[in-house]
Amino acid sequence: MSDEQTELRLFLHLCHTLNFGRTSLDCHVSPSTLTRTVQRLEARAGQRLLDRGPRGVALTPAGQRFRAYAEEVTQAWQAFRAADPARGDLAGVLRIFATVTACQALLPDLLAPLRAAHPLVHVDLRTGDAAAALARLDEGEVDAAVAGVPDRVPQSMLVRTVTSTDLVLVAAVDGPAAPDGPYVLPRRGLVRDAAERWFRARGAMPPVAAEPDGHEAVLTLAALGYGIGIVPRLVLDTSAVAPRLQVLAAEPGPAAMRVGLCVRREDLRRPVVAALWGTARPRHPTSTTLP
Repeated sequence: MSDEQTELRLFLHLCHTLNFGRTSLDCHVSPSTLTRTVQRLEARAGQRLLDRGPRGVALTPAGQRFRAYAEEVTQAWQAFRAADPARGDLAGVLRIFATVTACQALLPDLLAPLRAAHPLVHVDLRTGDAAAALARLDEGEVDAAVAGVPDRVPQSMLVRTVTSTDLVLVAAVDGPAAPDGPYVLPRRGLVRDAAERWFRARGAMPPVAAEPDGHEAVLTLAALGYGIGIVPRLVLDTSAVAPRLQVLAAEPGPAAMRVGLCVRREDLRRPVVAALWGTARPRHPTSTTLP
């Protein structure tokens, strides 16, 4: 990728986050490098593109216009690179967000057809907290996300269900045999929402001993005896601490969760995103597909 394209991508990421620290971290550049990049763009544009004040970072009117220009240029570059004259094949970069569990359990099968059909497409794989997946997609930080799917999906997105997973109650092997609490729950996200609905249906909200950010952290704290965790079975099945945990019986348990490949509807016009969408298939034949 050319230096110009790299600078424009950094600027667009900063337009989404409006946070120099987060863009530096996500894009693996130092804050000073990011600052110098913005300064070079402003020097070439001849106008200030960003205001940095007590309330944070904001785009100036010139910055809004430059953002539209940067988006147009990067999309045109991707379209130009989409066909490789030497191979007659698709080329480009596909930014995908997935949790560590999804990377291990789902992505090898999900991406294998794309890899076989379009070996020149480079996958930029990013991992993090499941609760942030759709937000990062909506903000344009990634081109696709493999994540838990809420009941209501924004009209701007398309979802293809990859698999579904039960939510299970886990405790240390020498811990409680009944699901009476206290509980270890993720701080936010679909599993937290499902757990709270389940508690309300049971007529009681038990004490919460800990609220870590990720499902893997929930399993670790449950294995240490801090409380009963609620996690997707998919996460439990791929966890190194699974031998230190028992699954508690609960009938009925929390509602199952579906996991899907999510893209922005408008991005299907881009060849690399369309290729991913066209080759991705559900993990299980019983999984449903939403167009």
